[in-house]
Amino acid sequence: MIEKDINIYSLKNISLLSKITCDNFSECAAVCLDDQNHKQGVSFSINGALKGNFRLYWYKVTKQMKNSRNDFIYTTENGAYCLAMLIIQHLTKYKVIKQAKRKTGFDYYLAQKSTLFSNTNIVFNNEVARLEVSGILKAKNNSVINIRLKTKIEQTRQSDHMNIPAYAIVIEFSSPLAKIAKK
Repeated sequence: MIEKDINIYSLKNISLLSKITCDNFSECAAVCLDDQNHKQGVSFSINGALKGNFRLYWYKVTKQMKNSRNDFIYTTENGAYCLAMLIIQHLTKYKVIKQAKRKTGFDYYLAQKSTLFSNTNIVFNNEVARLEVSGILKAKNNSVINIRLKTKIEQTRQSDHMNIPAYAIVIEFSSPLAKIAKK
């Protein structure tokens, strides 16, 4: 099982998404972890199609950050994007390259990390996998997580005509943990 120390704000250094978007996702994840009373270095368990264990670190959560992230539906969703993207980057051969359009059945396109991209001319014909993410701030039990994962992997069927793999990742912040399916 892979065990790594991960600063959640490192997302902006490894993603092709804008630094502002990545910082937004990272701050949301930090607020969710803080809301669930987690301390620096909390163990983040990853199970399912991918396995690992991260120790998570983040910047101190301030009152201003909490006030800016008081809509926990939005905050949980965006925080889940952060942790899911870090999982993909650290446990697969893929990286996130762009957001998918609505009603495609998934959230983000992935490309192989070895694909070369120029910062001034990003070509997106190298999409080789799909990523669908869901966040839960505090699940009542594991069956809630499993049902959500099943729903998310089913949702990706809309884009199966693309004939590329799909990852569905559910992030649960109170544990914290990730459950992953791949098809």
